[in-house]
Amino acid sequence: MSNAARIAALNDAFRANPTFGTFVLTAGIRANMPQDVTTIINKVRTFKDFNEGDDPYGEHDFGAFDFKGKKIFWKIDYYDRNFGFASPDAADPAVTNRVLTVMYADEY
Repeated sequence: MSNAARIAALNDAFRANPTFGTFVLTAGIRANMPQDVTTIINKVRTFKDFNEGDDPYGEHDFGAFDFKGKKIFWKIDYYDRNFGFASPDAADPAVTNRVLTVMYADEY
């Protein structure tokens, strides 16, 4: 399995199971009604619309979709185990903390 394929598999698993990392919702996302927040999180968790423009390296670390007329972005970043620096190897879960941020595009 290539490095990108390994990272994509880890990212897909993380999105499906948020306990594999840290989910962050921006203030704009949190300001929605609870049922809308649940819908947004479920859209992130089940996202499959990857394309070359949004996912040029095939790592499944970014996605975008429309929700009630507004564009939502989600992005996965990779940190070392102490959250001090970038991960030395995003393909190795033993040395990586994944953080997924969900935001409105205008919050980026």
